[in-house]
Amino acid sequence: MTVLTPERATDVPAPERSSVAARGRRGRGRAGLVLAAPFAVLLTATVLVPIGYALYLSLFTDRLSGLGFSGPRQAFVALGNYADVLTDRAFHASLGNVALFVLVHIPVMLGLALVLALLVDSAVVRLKRVWSLAVFLPYAVPTVITGLVWAYLYSPNSGLTALLPFDPLGKTGILPSIVNIATWQWVGYNMIIFYTALQAVPRDVLEAARADGAGGVRTAWSVKVPMIRPTMFVALVFTVIGSLQLFTEPLVLRGFTGSVTSTWSPGLYVYEAAFIAGDYGRATAASVLLALVSALLSALVMRLSARRSR
Repeated sequence: MTVLTPERATDVPAPERSSVAARGRRGRGRAGLVLAAPFAVLLTATVLVPIGYALYLSLFTDRLSGLGFSGPRQAFVALGNYADVLTDRAFHASLGNVALFVLVHIPVMLGLALVLALLVDSAVVRLKRVWSLAVFLPYAVPTVITGLVWAYLYSPNSGLTALLPFDPLGKTGILPSIVNIATWQWVGYNMIIFYTALQAVPRDVLEAARADGAGGVRTAWSVKVPMIRPTMFVALVFTVIGSLQLFTEPLVLRGFTGSVTSTWSPGLYVYEAAFIAGDYGRATAASVLLALVSALLSALVMRLSARRSR
């Protein structure tokens, strides 16, 4: 007796199966393009186009033609604006001020944020949420308001200057004053980042350290800090980039003291070139150079991070 078995749906010829698979891949590819399109449009409109326009402006400068009655005209100078910025002593001085700011601000701010995060994470501090909120609150205050409040505290009438061994608005004291403002505002933000990373440390590792006889300080230094080192390096990169963009604090204090010049920081240098002198070519060239410095320093920090993690 002959038994007939129904033809299964899977018994499809190989060419048809390959065409179905190809159509499925094309469909998934189209779906991926549709989903990525909004991001690509936003990236192009908000990042790539401004960068391209800045590079374009940095190659031109405004010059008067004839007697100047027809107004300025754009003249192509190639890398002339970059040469002017690189040979400008004011730009060198602004980079030097920011370098000193970075050397003082980053160790103080990140070190204080790490210590506070370790204290909040330990069993020593009670009411952890209250302390975290109290330390984080200065970050929620706008930078302009923060600068105005500290500028008033730095004034001779506030009484704070009598407690300090230097004039906070003088030439030697303006750098510590700006470092204090930036540290007061950003230490809480980085403390929250470090505290969140500490919460992800496996508790069994901490219990093993305590079982081996390690105290609180030893556990924090030898166990917790090494395990959140990647987070610390990320915070370091962001802090370096933000420090190179220092602008609001010296701009606010400039209205209260003559110790802050119009080119005290690279940010002020760009602002003075663009909106005071009207030299957009020099301003964009300085901005591009500052972006390159930020990229190089960030790459250096990430390379050091990769070496330490091996």
